[in-house]
Amino acid sequence: MKTGVIIQARMGSTRLSGKVMIEMSGKTILHHVIERVRQSEQVDEIVIATTTLKQDDVIVDEAVKCGVKVFRGDENNVLNRYYYAAKEYNIEVVVRVTSDCPLIDPHVMDNIITCYLDGNYEIVTNASSDLSQRTYPRGLDVEVFSFSVLKNAFDHADKTYQREHVTPYIYENSKNIRYYKNDIDYSKFRWTLDTEEDLELIARVYKRLYKGKHDFFLAEIVDLFNRDPALYHINEHVEQKKL
Repeated sequence: MKTGVIIQARMGSTRLSGKVMIEMSGKTILHHVIERVRQSEQVDEIVIATTTLKQDDVIVDEAVKCGVKVFRGDENNVLNRYYYAAKEYNIEVVVRVTSDCPLIDPHVMDNIITCYLDGNYEIVTNASSDLSQRTYPRGLDVEVFSFSVLKNAFDHADKTYQREHVTPYIYENSKNIRYYKNDIDYSKFRWTLDTEEDLELIARVYKRLYKGKHDFFLAEIVDLFNRDPALYHINEHVEQKKL
């Protein structure tokens, strides 16, 4: 089975416009996300799913520069974008990642993909909107499901929010969801990029740990926070956007 990571990306972010093309340590956020995802041992293909808007041409250019595939689709109907991206590149196991996660961990991703492949689940996730199910930092979010599950959502989702986002219909209609959990609960950490405070935090992490190579992951970042607890407070007040 062909396993593909589809990374949704666009310039029109509401809280931090153009965030995926912000440069950090000499490369764009999108470039860093791709480099980290590329370290996965379970992934056969990486696809950037962006929009047909002119402003997203820069995302296409960056994806091509990074040597990954591109699909362009509807700006607001992200479910459609994922479905057609997976269909075009014959992806049978879909791994959903967002482009605002420059600390994404390929080892966590591989563990979640392996859990999906070894089990009989409709979706395996560490990114539940149910906070009681979360144990990983926000920003290490990974969801894995089959193309057939994606197609079912594409065929039947009829509410606006179910099409503006990829997985709400799947969660609402699946009876076999595996919430992948870490032994230690790190869900208090926010390592995603959506605000200026998030940017400041992630920039500090990169300044301390990135030396031209992506060799720092969950354990190393947690260790940095343990040594410098002030990092946690930079964005602790930021609330995640609701669906």
